[in-house]
Amino acid sequence: MRLVSLLPSATEIVYALGLGDDLVGVTFECDEPADARSTKTVVVGGRDTSGMTPAEIDDYVRTQMSAGGDLYTLHADALAGLDPDLILTQDLCRVCALPSGHVDRALSHLGCSSDVLSLDPHSLDEVLETFSAVADAVGVPERGVDLVNGLRERLAAVRDAVAGRPRPRVAVVEWVDPPFTAGHWVPDLIVAAGGEPVAAMAGQRSVRVSWAELAAPRPEIVLVTPCGYHLEGAIRQAGAVVPHFPAASVWAIDGDGLVVRPGPRLVDGVEAIAAILHPEAVPPAPAGSVHHVA
Repeated sequence: MRLVSLLPSATEIVYALGLGDDLVGVTFECDEPADARSTKTVVVGGRDTSGMTPAEIDDYVRTQMSAGGDLYTLHADALAGLDPDLILTQDLCRVCALPSGHVDRALSHLGCSSDVLSLDPHSLDEVLETFSAVADAVGVPERGVDLVNGLRERLAAVRDAVAGRPRPRVAVVEWVDPPFTAGHWVPDLIVAAGGEPVAAMAGQRSVRVSWAELAAPRPEIVLVTPCGYHLEGAIRQAGAVVPHFPAASVWAIDGDGLVVRPGPRLVDGVEAIAAILHPEAVPPAPAGSVHHVA
């Protein structure tokens, strides 16, 4: 099958299933594996925000959405030229990727008959289920079973390693200016890693909060995992978080790689977070994945 991914996480799923050779189109944000953008056709573009501050990005997003504008551009001609059999997209978050409705309208306009699979998980279990959904849609269900079973075995190993240990209170900051707390599957990652998520919105959208609301539950550990940033960006932004949690240990994490994208590397994220919460019980996190800020 000829596959097109309109999500960085979907691109990671496709490769984890051993289907990289079938992938013909990706987005400008697909950076895992590293050569995805250079070896595939980019069919979704967007504004380069690398020179903007978190506050400027938030203002841009709010302005665009309040005006009914789009944050992403679908290169319809490029998509039509690829003649895909299956397009992987989402309806979970307009800020994160192009909604599936845009894709359906474009296909109708172009007269394309591609199938569209929308991946919209809200919990860690649902994320794992999307791997099987992709495998089933492509006709290789056994690969989905193998991938999910392997990931669940790793999650079980972490669970067993931290069983019976005290669970530290953990707050997750998904955006720093303005502050947003963790939502969707992120609180599940904390639980799986042996922590107690506080000021969190499990299974729901991440929401804007005040620093006082984040600090009120007295978290012992604060994880800074800004959406759209890897570790270096998280470290830069963590400096603005530290003053609000003088009694907590503040860590920066590769948010895009390990926390906010609903792909196979979320299990890497659980293992890395467990290394922060229970360093005596599990192996240390890989270099370049986490950093102790204060």
